[in-house]
Amino acid sequence: GRMRMRIAVDEGDVLPGALRIVRRLRPAWEPATVKTKLFTDGITNKLVACYTDEGMGDALLVRVYGRKTELLVDRETELRNFQVLRAHGCAPDLYCAFQNGLCYQFLPGIALGPDHVRDPHIFRLVAREMARVHAIHANGSLPRPILWQKLHKYLSLVKTELSPKVSNASLPRDVPSPEALEQELAWMEETLSQLGSPVVLCHNDLLCKNIIYDRTRERVRFIDYEYTGYNYQAFDIGNHFNEFAGVKEVDYGLYPSKETQLQWLHSYLQAYKELAQGHPGDSQVSQEELETLYVQVNKFSLASHFLWACWGLIQDKYSTIDFNFLR
Repeated sequence: GRMRMRIAVDEGDVLPGALRIVRRLRPAWEPATVKTKLFTDGITNKLVACYTDEGMGDALLVRVYGRKTELLVDRETELRNFQVLRAHGCAPDLYCAFQNGLCYQFLPGIALGPDHVRDPHIFRLVAREMARVHAIHANGSLPRPILWQKLHKYLSLVKTELSPKVSNASLPRDVPSPEALEQELAWMEETLSQLGSPVVLCHNDLLCKNIIYDRTRERVRFIDYEYTGYNYQAFDIGNHFNEFAGVKEVDYGLYPSKETQLQWLHSYLQAYKELAQGHPGDSQVSQEELETLYVQVNKFSLASHFLWACWGLIQDKYSTIDFNFLR
């Protein structure tokens, strides 16, 4: 069962708070033997591992939400999705939720880098795992995609920043006007919603570092479910393809070629058809299905650019994490 703790952890100094939570969850651990490791990769939250076993086999992860991220993320929905994914074997154990964060099981393996996601052996595992998440049933209901609501919300947060009342000295000149962004969003909503992409349970944030490769089990797992929710299948894939370009050092020359995409999409469709439609072992994927998905994915990747651009402008204003969001 998941505990709720009335503990708040200071975002500026996460270690003491993390250790307080771990003392409650692991009373048998001798405090002097608990080791900690602070992860510095994340650009949304602060993350610390606490463990006693050198190999980190018993590690707990304490994640502290970044400043004002409740503007970007619905925390109750995140918890619900965490548990749905856990129930289907796609997520780690969740130990507790506290006032401004979560504590959960550490998954062994390596967080992927830009080289891994283009390695056919690994990307087939990623495609199959994405199919596994997408095949989780919505219990008979027909969920609505969260994309448009999310984009409108982010854009309205950006517009308050871009409005003439706010001094625009901080924004680069090449940020389009609110009117231009409104028009682009209207165009996307009109165009993309007519492409016929199925609405499935999506991760919605599959950057390399959110994919953990466990070599011993030959399996990948996805972590961080802040943006998880029902969405267009092609958005989740297009967003992942955009992430081939990296985060800190962005290079869109790394966006996967059509040939790589078709191999990836073939693995995905094969697994998705087996899982979602109950086809046995060798599902045939037609050329037509493949082309259709390819087109949908590359159009939905536009919505992914728009979403994270708005997100970056919002993070630039509120985040205390040392990262150049504007750039």
